[in-house]
Amino acid sequence: MFDLYQPSEEHEEIRAAVRNVVEKKITPFAAEVDADSRYPQEAHDALVETDFFAAHIPEEHGGMGADALAVAIIIEEVARGCASSSLIPAVNKLGSMPVQLGGSEEIKAKYFPQVARGEAGFSYGLSEREAGSDTASMKTRAVADGDDWILNGVKTWITNAGVSEYYTVMAVTDPDGARGRNISAFVVEKSDEGFTFGEKERKLGIKGSPTRELLFDNVRLPGDRIIGDPGEGLKIALRTLDHTRVTIAAQAVGIAQGALDYAIGYVKERQQFGKNIAENQAIQFMLADMGMKLEAARQLTYTAAAKSQRMDEDLTYFGAAAKAFASDAAMEITTDAVQLLGGAGYVVDHPVERMMRDAKITQIYEGTNQIQRMVMGRKLIA
Repeated sequence: MFDLYQPSEEHEEIRAAVRNVVEKKITPFAAEVDADSRYPQEAHDALVETDFFAAHIPEEHGGMGADALAVAIIIEEVARGCASSSLIPAVNKLGSMPVQLGGSEEIKAKYFPQVARGEAGFSYGLSEREAGSDTASMKTRAVADGDDWILNGVKTWITNAGVSEYYTVMAVTDPDGARGRNISAFVVEKSDEGFTFGEKERKLGIKGSPTRELLFDNVRLPGDRIIGDPGEGLKIALRTLDHTRVTIAAQAVGIAQGALDYAIGYVKERQQFGKNIAENQAIQFMLADMGMKLEAARQLTYTAAAKSQRMDEDLTYFGAAAKAFASDAAMEITTDAVQLLGGAGYVVDHPVERMMRDAKITQIYEGTNQIQRMVMGRKLIA
């Protein structure tokens, strides 16, 4: 079974290449990006230059065609240096995955080459303020008008909103239809008339990744912008999350690895009572627990990534498990990293307080960890 998810030599070459880019062109700007709450343009440019911007795009559309494990490794390594920057490849996969799973060849050919070249990003519009975990209760509507659709409503908590050129948006197209089977998916373009953005949310973490509302006021969408058939939108959206929860797990693993690395370096240098505090058994026990949780999270994430690549039937369970376990582990590990630094961990001079703030969102977005446990529980008793 081990060879089903063991990273290959090619995977490790990708890891080394991404780590080199991160250390030189992304990590040096991470603190500034957080402090100024600004989009990490340096990371964006570096990822485009090295083809890691949207590595999942298939080769036939000009992309790298990276498998799910390679994408997870890319996101993990970027998150190790800057969580905000890791949302660039993660959200490009999230936003375009519905097109990959349910879109026609024509719609793929229209949008994927631009994303592969780094000319456009892709965001994902599912959540609303009163339809977060309960996605089927969304209020956004798309009404047929000849061959076109007229879109009205609001989407909330949209990552990289305003930066991305394209948005996969879910909307109710049959208000009288069966709940969950009356929703369709569309591609909305940033330039569409009537499509605007709300103000940037002021957040605890991932401050370099803009989060805004999507506002639709009689936005006219050509008929060829629909993804799949009418009524398939929620099914496509949930299938998408099965795959992309793996990327959030990878992000959590990367954040946790960055915090552990920094904490180890600190305790090996910090002296109290005439010796490095790393020599204290209590410190070693904390590090051991952190390392153990991190490696367990990584292995579960890689297993889920392999299942994503193979489209295994049990991906729903493993995607939820990887996301919940890795994000819980990241929150614990980053909190312990702050503790290991003591007072120094609580100030912005050291990156672990940022990592702790960034880790929190991984327990919330793409389905709270309470929802992940519901998903797993239902699969176990099915």
